[in-house]
Amino acid sequence: MSSESIPPQVRRVYGPFDLSSIPAFAGGFINFGCWDGIDLDGPLTVADRVRSQQRMYQHVLTALTGPGWDAGSTGGARRERGVLEVGCGLGLGCALAVEEFGLPDVTGMDIHPEQLERAARANERLLGESPERLRFRQGAAEAMPFGDGRFGGVYSVEAVQHFRDLAAFGRECARVLAPGGRLAVAGFLTPHEDPGAPERLAAMLDSYADGLDVAHPLGTLTGSLADAGLRAVRTESIGALVWPGWDRWLATSGYTTTWSRNFLTAYREGLLDYYLITAEAPAG
Repeated sequence: MSSESIPPQVRRVYGPFDLSSIPAFAGGFINFGCWDGIDLDGPLTVADRVRSQQRMYQHVLTALTGPGWDAGSTGGARRERGVLEVGCGLGLGCALAVEEFGLPDVTGMDIHPEQLERAARANERLLGESPERLRFRQGAAEAMPFGDGRFGGVYSVEAVQHFRDLAAFGRECARVLAPGGRLAVAGFLTPHEDPGAPERLAAMLDSYADGLDVAHPLGTLTGSLADAGLRAVRTESIGALVWPGWDRWLATSGYTTTWSRNFLTAYREGLLDYYLITAEAPAG
């Protein structure tokens, strides 16, 4: 995959700019955080920020590997085939899946080669100790470099807003999932099909104005998953656990002028929300 195939802003932000290096993303997980159980009334610490990002992964991986994950012949196949993270960044969520959730086979895929180089450095110990449990691979969400039915589970954390073709993403998820496999996706999308939403978000948030993020409607993603043949497509709004905490962290850490705080405004105005979307591949 050539660097020219990577959208320019994605290439810049996750390449030379290295979003993981700025204090707003302390800890290197590169997500806005799930702030459930973290006190937002007092000053927030770097430890709170790291915990919020870990909690996001815990929330998604719990949805992926929850009740029935190991049950019956289908459950055994899920564990045996392993899981894939789409848009793994530095791979810290992959490491959490191995070490905290005990998953025996985790593959992290990212479109950006520089991110994968960082992932290899960040996870040097685990890669050395358990190379059979963790690996990284370059690839795009719309064209995954894996065989049909390769994985028992696919998950993605805060990457879907960068994908350019959700229909292709849905087809690829359905293709690489084994029968009965599970999908869990967390990310921010527009709640409704609103033709004016992209322009309004671009006026409020630089990441939409410069093309880093795409204003995908929730229905476009869920429809793409269903059209690809996945079933039991479910959505859960978790914006209340994300946006107030993210905004409070930006204020606490001094990003009131250097980082846009309009994500919370967009959420309150109904332009944007944060969702957990789950689905399953047919069992047979």
